[in-house]
Amino acid sequence: MLGNFCKSQPAQRQLSDAAQFIILSWLFLQLVFFSSQILAKEGEELHGFLDFNAYPYLSDVDSDSVFTLNIAADLGNQFSYFSLLNFYNQDNTGELNDTTTYYSEQNLRWKISEDSPLDLTFQSNFRTGDNNDRHRLGLRWRLSDTKLLSEAFDSIHLTYAVNFHLVQFDNDPNHVWQMEHSFFLRAPEFSDSLYLAGFIDHTFNESLPVDIPDNPVVMEAQLGYRITGGLYAVAEWRLNQYRRSDVNNLALGIQYKHTW
Repeated sequence: MLGNFCKSQPAQRQLSDAAQFIILSWLFLQLVFFSSQILAKEGEELHGFLDFNAYPYLSDVDSDSVFTLNIAADLGNQFSYFSLLNFYNQDNTGELNDTTTYYSEQNLRWKISEDSPLDLTFQSNFRTGDNNDRHRLGLRWRLSDTKLLSEAFDSIHLTYAVNFHLVQFDNDPNHVWQMEHSFFLRAPEFSDSLYLAGFIDHTFNESLPVDIPDNPVVMEAQLGYRITGGLYAVAEWRLNQYRRSDVNNLALGIQYKHTW
């Protein structure tokens, strides 16, 4: 009995951490919307979205993310906010069971001028465990908003940006930095309801175990089809080189997106 009690402590702690993080995320979201009311210029039109993604099917890695919440919001005066929150299964559990571990990114961005394709960025990463949070400063280039390139990107219905996280504050003694690519591709030739979106994170100079590749890549590409209103069917291909095996995974699920 004592052994079972001891084994239950990490799971209970993870659940407690996750619950606390959900509460903190909700409070932070309220702060974001409150800040937008303060920062916005009179008459400035602000937009944003929340999308909820649930993945009841995982092909190869049962401990992968089974729920994702993405939030984006204009804050006014050239400030914007974006965050993601992933919940993961524990090892050796079925999909949507005991999802007590989490990973989150919180991004604050400032466009350096009204017409500029460049943003100064601050990112915080929070995840389950001790002494593994990260904070980053960087520069984001929205290539599809660049005057010389925008016409070419518009012609193929592609939105693309790359964020250079040049300075990272963490417990790694090395100078760790990251390139984060993000994209959104529409396909109006086939259907206005179809899209392909995702990201590629390429991290450099980390201190890693020998069985993990140098400068590993994490990538997700989500193919979505709108069923009705804000409801989508989604298929998501994932690549995570931090995993020692089963680097690839396929997730199938649904998404609900609310925009304003």
